[in-house]
Amino acid sequence: MFHKQARDVQQTKTDFRYTASQIVEEYLTDVEKANDKYLTEDGNSKVLEVSGTVAKISEDFNKQKVILLKTDTDKAGVSCTFTSETNSKTSTIQVGDRITIKGVIRSGASYDEDLEMYENVILEKSDIVTHT
Repeated sequence: MFHKQARDVQQTKTDFRYTASQIVEEYLTDVEKANDKYLTEDGNSKVLEVSGTVAKISEDFNKQKVILLKTDTDKAGVSCTFTSETNSKTSTIQVGDRITIKGVIRSGASYDEDLEMYENVILEKSDIVTHT
C-alpha cells in the first residue's frame, strides 16, 4: 500500500458533470446521500467535472492555485485546489470567467453553526477542462 502509485485524476474517466451550484445544493440538502453518490466504498472520490463562474483566485500555503466557483446567489461554492503540474494552466483565468474544472472531492459543502457560515465543497487534484 505504501508504494501504490498516486491516482492520475486527469487521465481517469469523468463520473459526473455538474454546475457548482448543483453540487453545493446536493450537499446542503442531504450530505449522506451526496457522499454515497460521490464517494466510493473505499472512501475515494469519484471524478467530477464542475462548471461555474470564477468568484475568487488565491494560493494555498503550498503555493497551489485555488479557484472558487460561486455565484452571488449560492450559499457556498466549490473551492478547487490545483497541483504543481496544473498550476500553470490557471494563469489566464480571471474572476468572472466561466470554466469547467476536473477533480475529486475532499469534502462537501456544509453549514458551520459555530461560525454561522457555509463551508465550500473542496475539490482537489484539479485541472482546467474548458475556459470560456
